[in-house]
Amino acid sequence: MPVFDFSSSSSSSKEQAKPVCTYTSFLSDAKEKTPEEPILVLDNTKRQWSHHASGMFANQSKRTAFEFNDTDGTWSADILRVDARFISLIKWLGDNRIPIRLSGQNMEDGYAVYKIRETAYGGATKLSAEDGFLQFMIERLLASSAAEEVEEDEDADEVGDEMKLTSLQSISDFMMCAGKTMPDNIRLWARRNLAVARSSEVSQEERRHAQRALSIMLNVQWKSNYFEAIDPVWARKILDEELYGLERVKQRIMETIIQINRTHTLPAYGLLLVGPAGTGKSQIAYAVARILKLPWTTLDMSSIKDPEQLTGSSRIYANAKPGIIMEAFSNAGESNLVFIINELDKAASGKGNGNPADVLLTLLDNLGFTDNYMECMVPTTGVYPIATANNKEDISAPIMSRFAVIDIPDYTFEEKKIIFTKFAMPKVLKRIGLREEECVVTDAGLDAVIHQFENTTGIRDIEQAAEHLAANALYQIEVEHAGHVVFDAAQVETLFA
Repeated sequence: MPVFDFSSSSSSSKEQAKPVCTYTSFLSDAKEKTPEEPILVLDNTKRQWSHHASGMFANQSKRTAFEFNDTDGTWSADILRVDARFISLIKWLGDNRIPIRLSGQNMEDGYAVYKIRETAYGGATKLSAEDGFLQFMIERLLASSAAEEVEEDEDADEVGDEMKLTSLQSISDFMMCAGKTMPDNIRLWARRNLAVARSSEVSQEERRHAQRALSIMLNVQWKSNYFEAIDPVWARKILDEELYGLERVKQRIMETIIQINRTHTLPAYGLLLVGPAGTGKSQIAYAVARILKLPWTTLDMSSIKDPEQLTGSSRIYANAKPGIIMEAFSNAGESNLVFIINELDKAASGKGNGNPADVLLTLLDNLGFTDNYMECMVPTTGVYPIATANNKEDISAPIMSRFAVIDIPDYTFEEKKIIFTKFAMPKVLKRIGLREEECVVTDAGLDAVIHQFENTTGIRDIEQAAEHLAANALYQIEVEHAGHVVFDAAQVETLFA
């Protein structure tokens, strides 16, 4: 694949007008770089280069090269091969004469560079943005797909995604070097907003909003909707650890996992978990997010009274800001995430502004969501919605049609006894530092505990009962100096009277 030199010099000389391209580019999808899968390869036929070498990419019109700062002077080595994803970055480093350090290994076909880090000489500042900007761009490039047109401890403190793009210079640099990692419509949107942010013909308020929107959008890693296969044995283990019983629910979730493994995409429909309070609906949602290995965010629909809270406000207002959905993307730092929508049946109608729940329709359809503040459609193909509700009768038909509904039954008397004995009480004892033999509940005492809450749904009450019993046992041991405490039916009834 032919690649042009990255010279920025202007000369009328024929020799300089026709620069020599010394390298070709290659396609790679490698997410981590090694000597076998390098970022670029430099010529080492005349000199073997050190494992760590400092210098700059040349900004010249004759040859594409790297200038090594060695102990015996400056040496130049032609660039032979470059990962196509990194061509713009190398051009930018050369144009700006940024001092860097290479980590590489001498191979048969050249010096294979697998790491690039920025350095600073003579107290110079590191790039135009915060420290870590270069690593931020490299990580985004590595996470992207192949372009179409021995890890070191000292690197552990330089994590790119901890650095946020805020200044116009860093935003501009990122778009130049890693702009291709963004979807086409977002890249076009970013160029337009960057022009607004730099323009002197618009108000300061407009420039501020444009820069803020750019910072939010560019700090999101826009991933493809391809999902790696999930180990079903591992997924089932997580479900068994988090949930007791609920075999039908677990089976439905496992079916979803197998579907993802076959198609490598998310199902067309999210999950709607319907059941009484305290039956573990939110816990199921968190377990699914853990299995999918995705960041998650929650939307509490009972507290959202106005659709604008979800869609954001227009930039015409001085105090405009993005909506909750866009902020969720920003906080997650990537476009693939689980939206846990709690209490969907309690979404209140706004005061003449419509129903907030209806705003979710475009998000649930995975066709893209448009925030009023961002003024750009963001892809939602990597969003997996999981909603919870107590009563599906209160959910509109259009919303219901976007979900695969799973009914969560209440636990039986016997199931609550097992949950109390094997999960609730051991968990509390471990947390407060009591041994099992120091707090004993007899069979009759256990029946009395469950009978106390036989008219309540879920298991929250019996978890609180376990907390109460353990706290009372701890009091008797610490204050009354009891060796151990045994709770029978009479003591339980007295304690909960």
